[in-house]
Amino acid sequence: MNYRHSFHAGNFADLVKHALVLRLLRARQAKGPVTVFDTHAGAGLYDLTGDGARSKEAEAGVLRLMAADGLPETIAALAAEVRAVNGGASETRLYPGSPLLVARALRKGDAYRGFELNPPVADLLVQALADHPYADGRPGDGYVEALAGVKSGGGSGPLVLIDPPFERPDDYVRAAETAMAVVRADPKATVAVWTPLKDMETFDGFLRRLSGEILVAETRLRPLTNPMKMNGCAMVVLNPPAGADQAAQEICDWVAGTLGDAGARAEVWRL
Repeated sequence: MNYRHSFHAGNFADLVKHALVLRLLRARQAKGPVTVFDTHAGAGLYDLTGDGARSKEAEAGVLRLMAADGLPETIAALAAEVRAVNGGASETRLYPGSPLLVARALRKGDAYRGFELNPPVADLLVQALADHPYADGRPGDGYVEALAGVKSGGGSGPLVLIDPPFERPDDYVRAAETAMAVVRADPKATVAVWTPLKDMETFDGFLRRLSGEILVAETRLRPLTNPMKMNGCAMVVLNPPAGADQAAQEICDWVAGTLGDAGARAEVWRL
């Protein structure tokens, strides 16, 4: 399965991922300045009316979010960021990816380093971050570059985001290996890995490559009966901060309960 950021921008999986990333960032900032490394940053900002978002998955994701009332705190925080990026307009035309969401939240002493392997997309990433002095986007293999940044002392206890497009057959393996290498290089690091949920065999194989203190947050919109379809998604967090379990449960419950089919479910557990 190929997961292109632009093609799926603003879908249910983005809501899970970005709402939790915002909460993880806030938790890490409570301890002091933080450096964020993003292995597969994407373009940073997406036009939901453009050709890149022609899948229209945002209609069943962020557009429903922005029309909803009574949002839980973690989901409301993401909605507020989406609204701000759209200038407070009632129409949701733009959707911010992880780079812009993180960049907007950075404080003096914080830093964001995002990497993108696709050169044209890397150019868009640089443009999206141009007005944010503490954020930097650049071309490169994020698996390699993020780990190198952690090893070079890129901030004590960094937050590392691993969100590959799963275009390559080794993405599950490299994501797991990079996550483990990061926590070996800096035991205080928090690593958040996003994966699609197609079938449990693939997902279990990924989890078996991990060890340590690990939080698994699953959101399934439908039963895992069609391995060719993204039936759900998961955020797997190594060294999760205090409060991450409750935040993840709130996020997954809302997305599954609001956007899912009759068989939707949310599970948050420790590996």
